[in-house]
Amino acid sequence: MADSFAHLHVHTEYSMLDGASRLDEAIAAAVADGQPAMAITDHGNMYG
Repeated sequence: MADSFAHLHVHTEYSMLDGASRLDEAIAAAVADGQPAMAITDHGNMYG
């Protein structure tokens, strides 16, 4: 993928009832894909 692409709406396991991906796996996938950044937009919690 182009190195100028970055996901701007990612939910992880910390989004209650909405996220399925584990944080470490999401970061590893972005790094492996050559993405320079990723916006983690978790919601519904006060931790994470």
